[in-house]
This record gives sequence, structure tokens and C-alpha cells, in this order.
Amino acid sequence: MSFEVLACQLMHFGPHATIAGRMTGVVRVRIREQFQGNVTEYGLDLPVRADCGKVPHEQVRTALLTHAAHQLNKLKARHSDPLPAAAE
Repeated sequence: MSFEVLACQLMHFGPHATIAGRMTGVVRVRIREQFQGNVTEYGLDLPVRADCGKVPHEQVRTALLTHAAHQLNKLKARHSDPLPAAAE
């Protein structure tokens, strides 16, 4: 099974409604997955957040995209083939 990220885009972001210093947003990701000879491309809208306080716009974008990358790494680990284990 293969899993690759084709595109990643921060759609929108803004301050959290109730938690001071937290920014929330949505990252849209395009993914291509190959499983048993079938290739599938699909999009995911990932909710992201970062506790960054009052920082410049570019740092907020970086923090939110970093959170999305962390989520994608966890997703990729779940979808990848497990390593073969030695028989005991």
C-alpha cells in the first residue's frame, strides 16, 4: 500500500472563540493512495490548532501547517504496511 500527499493548503484560520492565544483553522490535503492495484485520490479537510499567542501571520501559518503535518504522519503510519516480525 502506498500513501502520498499531493497538496496541502491552509484554507482559513482565526483566533479561537473562547481560548485566548489559540488559533484554529482548516488545512485541505489531497492524498493519493494505492491499495491492491487500485489508485484513489481524495481530499481531507483537517481541523488544526496552535497555541502560539500573538505572533506574526507567517508564524501562525507555519504552526497550523505543522499541526497538519503531524496529523498526516500519524495517518500515514496507520495506513502503511507493518514491518514483518520475526517468528519466535
